[in-house]
Amino acid sequence: MKEKKRFVCQQCGAIVPKWMGRCPECSSWNSIVEEAVLPEKKFTREYKRPELLDSINYSEDERILTSIEELDRVLGGGIVPGSLILIGGDPGIGKSTLMLQICGNLSQKKSVLYISGEESEKQIKLRADRLKIKSGNLYIMAENNMNLIEMAIKELRPSLAIIDSIQTVYYPELSSGPGSVSQIRESTVKSLSISKETDTAIFIVGHVTKEGSLAGPKLLEHMVDTVLYFEGERYHSYRLLRSVKNRFGSTNEIGIFEMKDSGLVEVSSPSKYLLSGKLPDTAGSAVVCILEGTRPLLVEVQALVSRSGFNLARRQTSGIDYNRAALLIAVLEKKLGYMLSQEDIYINVAGGIKVEEPGADLAVVAAIASSFKNRPISEDTVIIGEVGLAGEVRAVSYVEKRIQEAYKLGFSRAIVPYENTVDISKSIKMRIEGVKNIKEAVEASIT
Repeated sequence: MKEKKRFVCQQCGAIVPKWMGRCPECSSWNSIVEEAVLPEKKFTREYKRPELLDSINYSEDERILTSIEELDRVLGGGIVPGSLILIGGDPGIGKSTLMLQICGNLSQKKSVLYISGEESEKQIKLRADRLKIKSGNLYIMAENNMNLIEMAIKELRPSLAIIDSIQTVYYPELSSGPGSVSQIRESTVKSLSISKETDTAIFIVGHVTKEGSLAGPKLLEHMVDTVLYFEGERYHSYRLLRSVKNRFGSTNEIGIFEMKDSGLVEVSSPSKYLLSGKLPDTAGSAVVCILEGTRPLLVEVQALVSRSGFNLARRQTSGIDYNRAALLIAVLEKKLGYMLSQEDIYINVAGGIKVEEPGADLAVVAAIASSFKNRPISEDTVIIGEVGLAGEVRAVSYVEKRIQEAYKLGFSRAIVPYENTVDISKSIKMRIEGVKNIKEAVEASIT
């Protein structure tokens, strides 16, 4: 019988009738690879009678705590037994280090299996010794054959298993190489089946492409229970763990770690760190309190406005969406009459934090105005608010929680949207100034 072939995009998983240089679905170049089509498998499983919801007993106490509070918060209160968790990040960001630290903590009380397709047992032992991890009930396996991995998990029945990484695991029955769409899909499906069958929580580690998405089809994220992203600059010591999908908790939480010689260490006061290098009385610097999930974070927004030497002025942002920054610059030009068309403008969020919420708009506007006028913003001031196209300052959520965080770090004055002033209790000992538009905000912030 002639072997059937098909052409599959290694980026999005699209199937096309013939080889093409460019994928018609995701527009990526040279990503289409020829793969053999396997005959459909007939799954025969024992029939399981449906159960009434009220007859199923489950308690939140069954969650497995990792003793790493930042991770437990991101997961929604710990690891759910039988769940499949995908953690992705750039190479060298610290994924394997975090996984080994989790294994070290849990192995003191529970059975844990660490499977590596990238390192040998001796290499893992060397890294564990450097991290000063006590073995306990920690089993190590250097294997990338999915059939053998399945046998090991079913034999040991550990509470937690780590597969590092999913791109190195392969099925011998498939003709395509490890890391291909077919291999990743089949390996993930099998991992999901094993986790539900054995009630073993499984972490699978995934690499991230240059575009910032997990290597392999997007289908991979839909199959797992939780998707975590490990973010941060390789040359900065701080790392952010962010949840983008979680069936058992909120997707708004983040965890902050610092990479040290002894491994990843939790950061207890991230706001203090993010403001640690701030220079006093510097034009173009504004402090804002953003919300990452339920956690308020104080970050420094920096702006540099300088005369352009070219006909087309330059705009560059780091940590702030470029289009959002362009919109705020346009509002400043229109509503305050600032001549910024011939000025190069650079905007940066210190500490490598990415700010996505609109509550930082007013701080960006104030930082640009401060740099343009070369007049600093008062050191004791925190600025919070969303800016509309008409130059109005709109209300933000949880303003009192943000102000309390600023007060803890020694700030005595807050510029907030006027609509939010009614939500702030009189017990707060900070000076609150409500503003209705960016003109009032700039006049109040620049000394």
